[in-house]
Amino acid sequence: MEAFALTTAEVFLLAATVVLFIIQSCYYLCLYNLIYRRSRKVEQGRISFNEEFPPLSVIICIHEDVEKLQLNLPAILEQDYPEFEVIVINDGNTEESEDYLTLLEEKYPHLYHSFIPASSRYISRKKLSLTLGIKASKHDWLVFTEADCLPSSNRWLRLMARNFTASTQVVLGYSGYERGKGWLHKQISFDNLFTSMRYLGYALAHAPYMGIGRNMAYRKELFYEQKGFSAHLNLKQGDDDLFINRVANAGNTRVETDPNAVMRMLPVQRSKEWREEKINHVATGGYYRGMQRYLSGGETTSRLLFHTSWTALTALGIYNAHWIAAGTGISLFFIRYALQGIVVNHTARTLNEPRRYRLTLPLFDLLQPIQSLRWRLHYIFRRKSDFMRK
Repeated sequence: MEAFALTTAEVFLLAATVVLFIIQSCYYLCLYNLIYRRSRKVEQGRISFNEEFPPLSVIICIHEDVEKLQLNLPAILEQDYPEFEVIVINDGNTEESEDYLTLLEEKYPHLYHSFIPASSRYISRKKLSLTLGIKASKHDWLVFTEADCLPSSNRWLRLMARNFTASTQVVLGYSGYERGKGWLHKQISFDNLFTSMRYLGYALAHAPYMGIGRNMAYRKELFYEQKGFSAHLNLKQGDDDLFINRVANAGNTRVETDPNAVMRMLPVQRSKEWREEKINHVATGGYYRGMQRYLSGGETTSRLLFHTSWTALTALGIYNAHWIAAGTGISLFFIRYALQGIVVNHTARTLNEPRRYRLTLPLFDLLQPIQSLRWRLHYIFRRKSDFMRK
């Protein structure tokens, strides 16, 4: 019988592993149920959509992104939509981008562009660009994307606009990366997918807390009601996530997950670009209102603790020849791995993601909380002025 008696440490690790396994499983199942259930409701005709297509304004801010514009802007201009305008605000104001936009305006009369002076100060240039674009827009509904984004189909605007019901003021869409090669791209794609599962899942649970400016829409009146970006004007970032955090609520926000409404982004070529994006997200995340950021942080922490506890339980069980303890640790890991694989890959399929995660899933799953800690440490040791307007 002594061979089956677990030590105090093993009992503690076993209990901790089981509790963390339950927390993790419930979190994943909730996200899966929300996104999958939404897609099923659409297929079954159980979600009511707006059958009219109000005129809208698409706003794009660029910073010397003429090559990306040449790849993506025509697909936006040629959307199958009754009445819309596209407003491009050029931050770089290079001759090349100006010439290209001027030439394109001759072919597309619903395209307009402007630029912000290089001498502009005392406000984030991105926020200034958006403010100019919004003030120049003619229509009540504003749709936002970025220069490196390509619509998955010519129905992108129609699918976003079908959510423009009388009670809706905010619509959140999904943006994913095109299929690319290399370890960095795979890691970034997984991180983007999981982050999107979180914020879209919370919105579907009637608890929206952020949005991504690559694919979202809101009414112009919201912008003026909030006095633009005045609530966080001191920050360089926050034009999308912090703004949505302030204006979105359970009653005024809808989510669009149709694969044809997805925005595809070009693969990130340099790790520095991704690092800066994640550090900036940490900088704005501290200003979020609501419990959602604590729930997300709790999931990240519980995930790291789960990997620590099952590994320690397995190692200690093998060391003490307590095979029940060791087997339980390994079994809980593989059960969670299977569950996570189903949830992540089925969600990826629902969103028409080009990549699936199988053998790489456990590694990315462990790396993500470690990377989150890394970004937070970067933020702590950076000068806070780096994130403020200049």
